[in-house]
Amino acid sequence: MQNVSNQELINRKELQLLQDEFCKVAGLYAYCMDAKGEAVTEMSGTGAGVFESLSRDELRSLQISPYAQRALERVEEGSLEDTAIERFPGGRLAAVAICPEGKPLLYWMMFDCSGREELAFAQAADLVRDVCLALYTNKVSRMDAQKERSKSLNEQQEMGKTLQRIEATTGIVQLLDSDAPIEVITNNWLSILGRQLQAESVELYQLNADDATMDVLANWCNIGVVLPFERKEGLEICTMLRTDKPQVYSTNGIPGEHRWEANHYGLSAVMIFPVLRQENGSSMVLSVNYREKSHNWEATEVKFTADAVKVLQSILTRRIQKNSIAGSYAALEAVLDNVGCAIYVTDKRTGNMLFANRKLKNTFAVELQNGSFDGLVEQGRQKSKENGTAEVFHEDRARWYEMIFKEIAWVDGKPVMLYSFYDITDRKLSQRKVEQQAYTDFLTGLYNRMCCEKDLAEQVLAAKRTGATGAILYLDLDDFKHINDNLGHQYGDVLLQSISNALQRVEGLEGSCYRMGGDEFVVIISPEAYREVDRIMEDVQDIFSRPWYLKDADYYCTASMGIVTFPDSGETVEELIRKSDVAMYEAKKNGKNNLAQYSEGLSGGAGKHLDMESTMREAAADGCREFEVYFQPIVDIQRGEPVCVGAEALLRWNSARLGFMAPAEFIPLAEYLGMINPIGNYVLMEACRYCKLWNEEAYPDFKVNVNLSVEQLLQNDIVEQIEAALRETGIRPGNLMLEVTESLAVNDINRMKDILGRIRALGVGVALDDFGTGYSSLNHIREIPFDVIKLDQNFVRDLTEDSYSRSFVKMLAELAQDIGVSICAEGVEGPAQYMTLQEMKVKYVQGYYFDQPLPRREFEAKYMKTI
Repeated sequence: MQNVSNQELINRKELQLLQDEFCKVAGLYAYCMDAKGEAVTEMSGTGAGVFESLSRDELRSLQISPYAQRALERVEEGSLEDTAIERFPGGRLAAVAICPEGKPLLYWMMFDCSGREELAFAQAADLVRDVCLALYTNKVSRMDAQKERSKSLNEQQEMGKTLQRIEATTGIVQLLDSDAPIEVITNNWLSILGRQLQAESVELYQLNADDATMDVLANWCNIGVVLPFERKEGLEICTMLRTDKPQVYSTNGIPGEHRWEANHYGLSAVMIFPVLRQENGSSMVLSVNYREKSHNWEATEVKFTADAVKVLQSILTRRIQKNSIAGSYAALEAVLDNVGCAIYVTDKRTGNMLFANRKLKNTFAVELQNGSFDGLVEQGRQKSKENGTAEVFHEDRARWYEMIFKEIAWVDGKPVMLYSFYDITDRKLSQRKVEQQAYTDFLTGLYNRMCCEKDLAEQVLAAKRTGATGAILYLDLDDFKHINDNLGHQYGDVLLQSISNALQRVEGLEGSCYRMGGDEFVVIISPEAYREVDRIMEDVQDIFSRPWYLKDADYYCTASMGIVTFPDSGETVEELIRKSDVAMYEAKKNGKNNLAQYSEGLSGGAGKHLDMESTMREAAADGCREFEVYFQPIVDIQRGEPVCVGAEALLRWNSARLGFMAPAEFIPLAEYLGMINPIGNYVLMEACRYCKLWNEEAYPDFKVNVNLSVEQLLQNDIVEQIEAALRETGIRPGNLMLEVTESLAVNDINRMKDILGRIRALGVGVALDDFGTGYSSLNHIREIPFDVIKLDQNFVRDLTEDSYSRSFVKMLAELAQDIGVSICAEGVEGPAQYMTLQEMKVKYVQGYYFDQPLPRREFEAKYMKTI
């Protein structure tokens, strides 16, 4: 925020309207104060409870009550909290600090007596804070942008004026070497001067030796201006022209003794400069005039005129002294020493320095002494060999200069190069700041999509030019939405900032990391860094192998990554980003937390991916009727003969447009699109409905297992949804077993214990799926009470050959028996595995040895004989 005061940011009327509307919708009471505790808004709101019976004095007492004061103290500057909730007799109140850039701007006080849950009240307070911060950010950005635009416009206007002065100065200086008649030179000089000053007329007078008359030697008039003279010789002398020093009179500034003459000659504003005094007693005087228009002379105009007069004096003196080179050079040096820029003149043929004015010698004294100044000149000449303008950067000084150069004839007629230097560092820094704001992501400080596209185009061109190879890495965070929804957006922002900082610390990626939006990032691996691409990829993957510390706990957040090389896989920005996104989706489809290299075989999958996405949205909107629930038997092998005692419900998609789809193809897409919740709820309802049917027919103890996804389990109303499924289908709770993956227990163990405990309180069983993979820990069995532990098929596959697998399964079976938990082994595919598990007292198994997942009707025909 640049010089923006709190008063500029606080609009009482806007805040009052925002507060009134929010209180109306949320059913709350609220008012707002500034950082000094002074009221910004009046109390407003609607709701039930104690407020309906409170008088205005009682309401004021509540506002200054110890409860309110305590809440305010908790969120004051320096506190770690920005929202504090306190209870008072009859309800709750909240103090919300709006602290952009760490300092309080506003405090909101909110009151609720409706009896709503504290979580809902806290969410309302968070909403007020987020909206205010968003409004603040938007307003500051607009104000800063407006100031930067104004500053840039002023600089452009000033630069335009400077360039005009440079052109006019160059034109006047060139007159020094003109061989044209003095009358032509004088007229040209008057024209350049008048046009640059935008005067209405300019006259060069000769005050005759009789001190009574004067002649007009030369004059220039702007368009539409006519001089008030009937003749040009023998005019009555104007006494205000009698001066030995320059006289400058702006409109309303002409002294009283000269006002009559000014009116007589039609002068509104005038500059008078003595030019030359001759030996016969006559003298030349310059008059620069505004006649009809008002004008206040600026210092730059006065200085320009004074410098121009010096050139004219030099021209006249040169002619009088019959083209004395020494005299002209001295006059020229005096003029150029007083201009506002650094001047450097070299012999065009030899390159030797002929002249440097005082400003150049002072500014570049060290460079002139050590001989490095010519290198600075050549730096600009390389960009434009002919006459023109170039920007040069002085590394040692860290300053930018604009160099204007032109070939002219010197005082002795020799062709020379004239260089003018202007310090433009402030303008360049201002431009760079504007560019930085346009190319930087506000939240993370990384470069944004616009900058990514610009830099990638440059890297591709460089790789093509040198025959080198670079790469682009596209990252998408896995399950970021869960952390955002679970912990709140402020912690989601902290996670994005932490990941951004970690990416920038990878050696070789400095300055080449970009946030594309949301939870998506791009890393450009330049041709220079590509030789270490394997090490870079390992470092990036290592970032996501460790937990992130958020809200006083460790949370895991992985990333799916796609990589594509350039220029061999593409030469345009659009093509490379698209292909890296295709590779990233392939990594996500393969189980997330993966890296996929783009290949041409994936490009066909990109179109299929788009078809799947649109088709899945249509299928979900159509009541999920294209999705089918298959059932795989769960067998009890400890009854002597194997008996099917339950089934696991598994999702399949039989698309009318795309045909039959395997789970590995469409489930990652459903999770990626955020559609796994409605599809998962559909599976839960269907599985419960059919299990209830089987229970009523002839199998009262038959159970059905249903998988809960990460997204489903993190819904705030998941327990209510399960309870609704039990109620609507009528299934006995004990016949429903919900399977959760072990990785769910890693992020927020306390929340998982609470949710799973509430589910078990309904009478529903809970199974720990895929045990032995990911973040396995026997501590999870102790922390969360499970009914069944499902052993991952990787242990079962090697059971007969690997001693570690046998020992692990045996130990787990004995432990489960001691703590009263059943074991179910997945992936049983042969009799040897079956016999070994039976000997180890493993109770339940499932796998292709007994049967594959079957459509419902086939499953009923095979295992439900009475149906």
